[in-house]
Amino acid sequence: MTNNTITRTTVPALDTSAADEAIVVMQARLASLIDLQLTLKHIHWNVVGMNFIAVHEMLDPQVDAVRAMSDAVAERIATLGGQPRGTPGAVASSRTWGDYGLDRAPTVQHLVELDKVYDGVAGDHRAAIATLGELDPVSEDLFIGQLAQLELFQWFVRAHLKDSDGDIMHRRTDG
Repeated sequence: MTNNTITRTTVPALDTSAADEAIVVMQARLASLIDLQLTLKHIHWNVVGMNFIAVHEMLDPQVDAVRAMSDAVAERIATLGGQPRGTPGAVASSRTWGDYGLDRAPTVQHLVELDKVYDGVAGDHRAAIATLGELDPVSEDLFIGQLAQLELFQWFVRAHLKDSDGDIMHRRTDG
C-alpha cells in the first residue's frame, strides 16, 4: 500500500501558523498577478489608435515581468509549505474585483483603465506588505521588490496620460 500523504514542511524558524497566514495573503496576490498578466496581454491585443505602437510595445515587457512575479509568489507559497493555486477557476473564484471592461478601444481609454487596475494591484500589494512584515520578512521583501516594479509600470502608463499642464487627465478634479 502506497502512502500518498505529503508531509507539510515550512522553512526553518518560521512558525507554521505564521506560514499559513502568509500563504493566505500570498495566494490572493498570486490570483491578482495572474489576472494582471492576462489583462495586460488583453490590452496589448486590443489597443488601437494614437500611439498604438508605443503602448503595444510597452506592454509585453510588463506581461513578462508580472509573469515572473507570479512565479516567484507561487514558489514562495510552495517554500512555506503551501500549494499555490493558479488554475483559471482558482483565480476567478478568488477575485474580489470585476473583469476588465474594454475590448478593442483607443489607447487613452485602455491606459485610463489600466491606471485604475494598477491602483488596485499596487494598493493590495501595499496591504500585503504590511501584513507580511508581521509574519515573514522574506515574503515581505519579495512583495516590496514587486511593488517597486508595479509602481514603475504605473508611472509608464501615467506618462501617456499627462495633459499639457502635467496633470493625469482622468484624475483632475475641479476645485
